[in-house]
Parts: sequence; C-alpha cells; structure tokens
Amino acid sequence: MMSELPVVVIGAGPQGLAAAAHLAERGIEVVVVERGSGPGSAVSEWGHVRLFSAWPELTDAAARRLLETTGWNAPTSGYPTGAEWVSDYLAPLADALGKRVAYATTVTGVSRQGRDKVVDGGRKDQPFVVHTVDEGGNESRIIARAVIDASGTWGLPNPAGADGLPAIGEAEAAAVISYRIPDDVSEFAGSHVAVVGAGHSAIHAVLRLSELARRAPGTRVTWMLRRGTAANVFGGGIGDELPERAALGSRARKVIDAGLVELVTGFRVAELQRDGATVTVLSEDGREVAGVAHVFALTGFRPDAEMLRELRTDLDPVLDAVAGIAAEIDPNIHSCGSVSATGARQLAQPERGLFIVGVKSYGRAPTFLALTGYEQVRSVTAHLAGDHEAAARNDLVLPDTGVCGGSGDFDDNAGSCCAAPSVLQIGARPVAVGLTLLAGS
Repeated sequence: MMSELPVVVIGAGPQGLAAAAHLAERGIEVVVVERGSGPGSAVSEWGHVRLFSAWPELTDAAARRLLETTGWNAPTSGYPTGAEWVSDYLAPLADALGKRVAYATTVTGVSRQGRDKVVDGGRKDQPFVVHTVDEGGNESRIIARAVIDASGTWGLPNPAGADGLPAIGEAEAAAVISYRIPDDVSEFAGSHVAVVGAGHSAIHAVLRLSELARRAPGTRVTWMLRRGTAANVFGGGIGDELPERAALGSRARKVIDAGLVELVTGFRVAELQRDGATVTVLSEDGREVAGVAHVFALTGFRPDAEMLRELRTDLDPVLDAVAGIAAEIDPNIHSCGSVSATGARQLAQPERGLFIVGVKSYGRAPTFLALTGYEQVRSVTAHLAGDHEAAARNDLVLPDTGVCGGSGDFDDNAGSCCAAPSVLQIGARPVAVGLTLLAGS
C-alpha cells in the first residue's frame, strides 16, 4: 500500500534534515538522499562565512526535539560560521536520524512507476520512483509515497554575463573566474580583483578583499553593480531586524568611502577578453575595466529542474520558482522581510505528493531565510501526515529588512516604495558577516 512506502527527501541540508525530523516525529518512514559525503555538504563549502542570523533562527523545532533526546544542548546565542552550523547542529541531527540518511548518492531522476510524463491513466495511484547512482556508479531505485525536493541551488551559479547567459569569453576565461565566496585571498595581494554582483555573497567578498587592499599596497578592488544605483545594496540600516545583516551593509559602505573599493554602477558584463594573465571586462554600454587578475562572479544561483523532468511541475516562467509562491517572493516587488510564509498549499505541484522546498522553491529569487524553509517543511510534513489544520497554520514571523520595497526599476530604483535607507553606524568591534542560507544541501 502507498501509505507503507517512505517519503524520499532529496538533500541533507538544513531543510532536508528538518523535513526528515518532522516526518520521523510523526512516525512516517523517510529516506534522505544526499549526493555529498556528509550532511550540509554545500554549507561546508562556505564554512568560512559567518552567518548574519543568530543560532535561535538557524535550528528547526522538530530537529531540536529529536536532538534533545540525545543529550544535545541547543546553542542559544551568537552567530555561527557555516562550518559551525554543520558541526554543532546539522551533523548531530544527521547522526540522530541515523540510517535514514544515505550519502554519496545522487538522484538522477524522479518519475511515477510505469508512467512517463505524458501518461494520464492511473497516474495518481502510482508511487514515485527515485532513480539514484552511488559513488561507485551503481544504480538503484527507491519506491516512495511522496518526494520532497530540498536539493537547493548551490550547484548551479549564475554566470557573470548580465543577460543571464555566459558573457562572450566567459568560458575561455574560466581559470580566472570564481563563482563562490573566497576564503584565503592572499594570493591576490598587489593585483586588480573585480567582484560582480549586488547580494550578500558579493558584499562578503568585497569586505574580504578590502581587508587585503588595506594590508597590501597596490591591491585594487573593483565592485561592479548591474543596477544604476547602490541605494538598496547596503541594506536597511537601523530598520533591519537582523542587526548583523545591517552591519554587513554598513561595513561595505565604509570601505567604499575609505577608497579601498571602487564602486561601478550600471555595469552589465557583456564580454571578458583574455590578455595574458589578466582579463578586460567590458560592459554592454562599451565601458571597460582592464588588467583584472581575477573575477568573482557572485550573481546568485538558479535551480536545476533536470531531475524532475519526467514529473509534472508548475514553475514560474520568470523566477523558476514554485509558481504558487512566485508572486510573494518576486524581488522586483518584495524584500525578504515583506513576503508571507509559504506552506504546503502554495508549494504543492500538479504531481500530487511532490513538493519543492528550501532555496530551490525560490528559484532565482534571492535572500532565502532558514526560518522560511523550516516553516515550509513543517507545513508540508503535516500535510503528508494528514494533519491539514497544522499544514494550513502559519507559524512564521519574519524579521523585517528595513528595505520596504523590492528592486524596483532596474536603472533608477524608482519602483521602491521608500527612500534610500539610512545606514547603521558601528564602532570598531568585530562584526559577523555572511548569509542566512546559501544552499539546500
């Protein structure tokens, strides 16, 4: 019978493991499939980054209840790095889930048993078939009653090219382009380094490189923004209810004011031309930045829907997000503090029993909060358990960003519903920087 089959969760990141904890708590068999070698494998890749969400905002309620049975004590204060998030929470949670989690196993596709995407007859009565391959190349199948895709977007970064496709010469210049937040930047001392992007990843890279510029004379940092203004790049200042996120924007403005970073606005990358060991970056309007030794293209991520190609999905044509939540998370309108919670009803797909959660549910929309993902999986797992009252309930209150509008007009920010935000001034104390959540696994 279908009810005797497990729910398969794809991805052992924060949302995937939280979903497994909720399902286990409700007595539902669950199998978590993770392509990495351990829990939170994508988080581990940015383990050097300190999050701007505090510990209480980074753990899920059902996960805490499960962990407390093992003697685990929840961290109550402070801002962990990605590595600490894994070691102090995600890894113990995965250990508590035990054999429910399978590592080094990649999902290659999901379908209905005996039905490809086209077939209608008897479709809803067939279980899911999750096709996997392990690190040794061995293929297998898992028969499931439902599938929760929490695989994230970490594996598919956006290109530097401003039109959503790689810029001319981007592939050829691959050796001098990175799509991840840097850790040790000492090798760039005395060089010209460029950062492309306007989000928190880009800000973090800019701050790290600005420290290098402060220490190493001759180091030049150019920050390229596609938008015509930097008004909302620095965040909501004193209006931001996540103070360390506000401090991140404040530090970015200070390094620009200090001359450690050159800010170039309205620069939409069209081409990268190799010239020996350096590249020249050209914009669509003909401007160029020459002599760049390395480019950090930190322009966000996009979801990979390939594994779901044989299922019937409903994704927004603009954001590649789950269609049911797209209007709520459109960055042209909303900041991440102005969106409503999204639950099972909004996340449901035409393929009954399939749910896309976490960062992947947001598609190309930026700034996904861990709290949002935990609320998503709470609602989805309640729905799968038949607890429709709990599934419909909204238990989430998001912290405000202090930025009351979205990105508005691309060039002059005219679409924002408020004036440019003031910026929180901070002293010389160390400030945590980082991202709330980068990926689903």
